[in-house]
Formats: sequence, structure tokens, C-alpha cells
Amino acid sequence: MSDTISCSCLCGTVTFTVTWPDHVTSCNCSACRRYMALWAYDPPGTLTFTKGEGETVAFTRGDHELAFHHCQTCGAVTHWQGIVNDRRAGNVRLADDPDVLDRLRVHYFDGADSWTTIRIEG
Repeated sequence: MSDTISCSCLCGTVTFTVTWPDHVTSCNCSACRRYMALWAYDPPGTLTFTKGEGETVAFTRGDHELAFHHCQTCGAVTHWQGIVNDRRAGNVRLADDPDVLDRLRVHYFDGADSWTTIRIEG
């Protein structure tokens, strides 16, 4: 098993790797549930863009603390970046090998209401 997950948007304009995370987060807030993302949080150095980091378009909403980025060509949501801090996370649903998703530990997070973990699987 590799120690990284290679990810790319649908058209291949944006590519990145994520160091194998302890877990990923599935959030049910109004943005994340629509994006259907699985977020691998980025302690410094774990998310590395290999192509196209500057080719994304940012979208902010609500309190404007996060910018959700998507590929300007195919529209795939690639990552989010903190605006008021250096937090960020990559969307591992973009994994080049979709079988890796079955091996990830998933924290289901209630970002819509209680801001607590609902359950953990994997």
C-alpha cells in the first residue's frame, strides 16, 4: 500500500497527492453535502499540488472563513483553503484509484447542526 493518495480532477488540469491520512471527514453542512467531498485535512506538508494549483477558482460563502476551490475547466471541487488561517483540506473523492476510498477511516461530522462527530467507520 502506498503512503500517498494521488488525486486529480476530471479533466486532469489539477493534480495533487495527500499523505495517507489517519482519517477523512464527511461533513453534512450545506456546502460539503452538495460537493459530496471526503476531506483529508492538511497538516503542513501532507497535501502537495503536482499540477494546476493556480488553475482553480475559489468560492466563499457564509462567514467567509473558507474558500472552496474547483477546477476552472471541469468544475470538480479539489480542496478548500482557510482565508483567516492556513488550514486546508483536499478532496480525496478525486483519488485516481477509487479503491483507496474503501480503505479509509471516515469520520462523519455534523457541520449542519451540532458540530460533533456523528459516527466513525473503517
